[in-house]
Amino acid sequence: MLDQPLVDIENLRVEFETSGGTVVGVEDVSFEIAPGETLCIVGESGSGKSVSSLSLMRLVEFGGGAIAGGSIKFKRDNENALEIKDADSDLMRTIRGNEIAMIFQEPMTALNPVFTVGRQLKEGLKVHKRMNDAQATERALELLRQVRIPEPERRMTQYPHELSGGMRQRVVIAIAMACEPKLLIADEPTTALDVTIQAEILALIDRLKRENNMAVMFITHDMAVVAQMADRVLVMYRGNMVEEGTVEEIFENPKEDYTKALLAAVPRLGEMSGKAAPEPMRILGQEYSRAENKGPVVAPETLLEVKNLITRFPVKKGLMRKTVANVHAVEDVSFKIKAGQTLSLVGESGCGKSTAGRSLLRLVEPTSGSIIMDDQDVVAMNQTELRAARRNMQMIFQDPFASLNPQVRLVDQVAEPLRNYGIDSGSSLMDRVATLFDRVELPRSFLRRYPHEMSGGQRQRIAIARALALSPKLIVADEAVSALDVSVQAQVLNLLLELQQDLGIAMLFISHDMAVVERVSHQTAVMYLGRIVEIGPRAAIFENPQHAYTKSLLSAVPVADPRKKMIGKELNFKPIPSPIFPEGHVAGPSTYTEVSPEHFVLNGDWY
Repeated sequence: MLDQPLVDIENLRVEFETSGGTVVGVEDVSFEIAPGETLCIVGESGSGKSVSSLSLMRLVEFGGGAIAGGSIKFKRDNENALEIKDADSDLMRTIRGNEIAMIFQEPMTALNPVFTVGRQLKEGLKVHKRMNDAQATERALELLRQVRIPEPERRMTQYPHELSGGMRQRVVIAIAMACEPKLLIADEPTTALDVTIQAEILALIDRLKRENNMAVMFITHDMAVVAQMADRVLVMYRGNMVEEGTVEEIFENPKEDYTKALLAAVPRLGEMSGKAAPEPMRILGQEYSRAENKGPVVAPETLLEVKNLITRFPVKKGLMRKTVANVHAVEDVSFKIKAGQTLSLVGESGCGKSTAGRSLLRLVEPTSGSIIMDDQDVVAMNQTELRAARRNMQMIFQDPFASLNPQVRLVDQVAEPLRNYGIDSGSSLMDRVATLFDRVELPRSFLRRYPHEMSGGQRQRIAIARALALSPKLIVADEAVSALDVSVQAQVLNLLLELQQDLGIAMLFISHDMAVVERVSHQTAVMYLGRIVEIGPRAAIFENPQHAYTKSLLSAVPVADPRKKMIGKELNFKPIPSPIFPEGHVAGPSTYTEVSPEHFVLNGDWY
């Protein structure tokens, strides 16, 4: 490490002017980052982690904030340290993306929806590295391969909405790394990624850090990732620094009560060993409740049965838009969900988890198969029948901000399903909505608010309240807690478990967080390339995995112990084969072997 730090922040204070007066985002924060060092900043949502990073790039000004005090010094090539807050806009434009790059938390917001992935990747290379189009294209393809995106040539011509959430995040990471910056700011870069891709991205960032002597400022709420990545850790709470130290000091000998509570709240893989039913998550700073799971009020009979579900998307080419191939997103998938129980669907980004969930509600039209709910086949229904059936099937989407209307007050968004089905009106409707707010533990004063006035966790609770409005029998939760920090995640999951117990709701829980899945599931299904490769009771999948892919998935889960770093190890994941097959391709059926009661493993290495 060099004597002079690359970044030196002293007594930083950031303020935001709002209609309700001045809000302090960061009160008083000081830290340094040396070249070749990784500083992880951890803390709850709203602690000032992201505001600190946005200040470093002077992007906080574009969000209505202002650096009200302190200094931010950045060491450029063989020059005196530059005072970032005094730099003019032209100089900042040169520094951003070239010397300081940032991986943003929400990939869909960070990417321009009207430009192709290739154009957005090449833009920085042309501006900062003065590359011509051919050189920029070659470098862009190399970057896409580095972040393990299959078929990079095809992805270059696609738009962001054509990619899955995990793939979009990998594109954002590729853009940030394109110009080989001195400082990489990574704001929750692996939140939307499954464990295998996460392990590879973390290894990639770590390798680039060592090869280029790059400094990394890593913002995350995942303490297992912190243990794997950090050299030093900074703990923040409500705009202030609580504790700072080496990663070993923070994990093994935390001084502050808040740091101890933060570490205790982390769900760890293996905690549910030997337990039959799901258990509540620990809430940050509260005593862990080991309340007995009384089980659902409804007898555990099969509520939903999916048989041989196939969902394919056509790939069209030419002037006549002729279908030349198909994306086999979901291929011959079958499973059952019992009333009052949770089936978790896990697998890598792009494996078909979300498509399978959306197919159940026919938000995506299945190609073939049957979805039996209440003795009726959802696939065979006409639009009138489907509308009636959707009263009993609701979805909680991955991105709560995108699923809520920014121009409509929260009270009207939760009331909308009730109005649509003519269930309630007038004052009794408002009473019902207020009760739903109570149910998801939001104050009734929030009824008149708009989505942008809420935190991520609060928005997700609104999405849950809206899903519960019609008293559904089945909820499809698509990555419902992936973007939430430890404490909010615990509150939302406990809420879902409590509602499941009280109301007997069945749940399809789509997630890539294996520790969370282990805690909330009754049954677990592992998906790979559109097929379920292993399905069975939660204990069987986690304690006795049989399929090679399930084993590799579990081995990639980061451990919240800095002494057990897997970051430098060779991961040996197979590249993901393409799910695109030519028109007329006949895919074989999924056949399974029952290795133990209700525990099935897919036969053959069909991919």
